[in-house]
Amino acid sequence: MSFLEVHGASVAFGGIQALDACSLAVEEGSITGLIGPNGSGKTTLFNVMTGYLRPDAGTVTFKGADITHAAPDRIFARGIGRTFQLVRIFPRLTVMENMHIAVQRSGLRSLLRRWSAPHERTRAQELLEFVGISYQSDAPAENLSYGQKKLLEFAMILIAEPQVVLLDEPAGGVNPTLAAQLTDRIRTLNTRGMTFLIVEHNMEFVMHLCDKVAVMHRGSLLTEGTPQEVRGNPAVLEAYLGD
Repeated sequence: MSFLEVHGASVAFGGIQALDACSLAVEEGSITGLIGPNGSGKTTLFNVMTGYLRPDAGTVTFKGADITHAAPDRIFARGIGRTFQLVRIFPRLTVMENMHIAVQRSGLRSLLRRWSAPHERTRAQELLEFVGISYQSDAPAENLSYGQKKLLEFAMILIAEPQVVLLDEPAGGVNPTLAAQLTDRIRTLNTRGMTFLIVEHNMEFVMHLCDKVAVMHRGSLLTEGTPQEVRGNPAVLEAYLGD
């Protein structure tokens, strides 16, 4: 049984079939890449897997439990974290205040209370150091570069110690130095047992990092395999380049 699995998921927006009986299995301890042309349904699939969108048909299971109709906060509490294409942080708060909110998971009201335990603040600082932005702890988040904002969002997810993390275009718009730093951090976490599913348009990032790559096309899974197998698959080239 797969760690995280989608089976036969379908989603339609009006007359547009965003997902068409799409199935995907993510194995525990893997780093799986999810690629495909624009509009192939990658982010829609992420939204279905994390409770932000209910499928018209199909199921999502995590460690054998059906989470198809669970709310996002319930799915997060089960151990599934995610980032977004458009970074979701609080730009007018400091970096550490953003981490505070991530600890409390209770919105802006949490800023009116002290940290619930000293070890939580220590943990937040350690994660900021881990992603390389601890020196920005007291800076407003809006002052961070785009890549640093992605690292902050990543740290905010990690503070909950998820079992699996879904990253939506983590290398998009990020300079090569930060992308390499992110690759290193993902590998480190993976060696500690964390599972990753990564949507990314940067093919070198995916092929260099992932154990397995799944390719979506027109709302369905086109193929999957090792990076080498996918890179040389004619169907993948046709999906990207067209007829």
